[in-house]
Amino acid sequence: MMKVAVASPPIPQSISDCLYWTEKLVKDAVQKKAEIICFPESYIPGYPGMGYHQGERSAENLKVALDKVCTIAAENSIAIVMPMDWHFPEGIFNLAFVISSTGEVLGYQTKNQLDPSEDHIWVPGTARSIFEVNGVKIGITICHEGFRYPESVRWAARNGASIVFHPHFSGSNTKGPQLREWGAKENPYYEKAIMMRALENTIYFASSNYATKYPESASSVIAPDGSCLTYQEYGKSGVIVAEIDPGLATGFLAGRFKPELYD
Repeated sequence: MMKVAVASPPIPQSISDCLYWTEKLVKDAVQKKAEIICFPESYIPGYPGMGYHQGERSAENLKVALDKVCTIAAENSIAIVMPMDWHFPEGIFNLAFVISSTGEVLGYQTKNQLDPSEDHIWVPGTARSIFEVNGVKIGITICHEGFRYPESVRWAARNGASIVFHPHFSGSNTKGPQLREWGAKENPYYEKAIMMRALENTIYFASSNYATKYPESASSVIAPDGSCLTYQEYGKSGVIVAEIDPGLATGFLAGRFKPELYD
């Protein structure tokens, strides 16, 4: 068994703000005995256009922030999935670092399928990775590609992932629907999509969203049968923790996929 945590922080206004909430929510997760915690998409320095100063996005600032997150992971003995912007020679990538409970960077997963509105913000990645934390294999799919490109999750399931983490951002602090019931028929499609990513692959799916005034989806953990194990109250900052049984994440349906039928 493994306890996994999903964070729902407010939209940050600075890297200092990011790090404050990272440490706070990590400590909350550790109190609940979580072994790994996932934060929302582009959490450091924050999703573009949501309030932080552009100077925060420098390569130097981001490197200092990553080092601090590694320290937080080591001091609290918890693995962290930390989504960040990151500078490469090709441009800025939207990615998620996986940091071990000893503070070691195990690698990163890039966002490979960008939303059309993001083409001017980031450069798309080109590769997929599997990571291992405390003996459990994990995958990562970031926002749009997890919602609109289920192949990203199926790839992880077919390569042994018991759980796929899904950092994302959907919603607004200024306008939008007021959701009241998880998965309700009148809600935007996002919660139905994350339910399907688990169900269609027979794995766990853990989705992390910001706590905004008008969220379009809740941070949630979904079981391999498609049921919602837990979710964060709409608009409220905090951490949810779910105990998962990797033995139930068989990847059965993903394993029955026949790629040769689509040659």
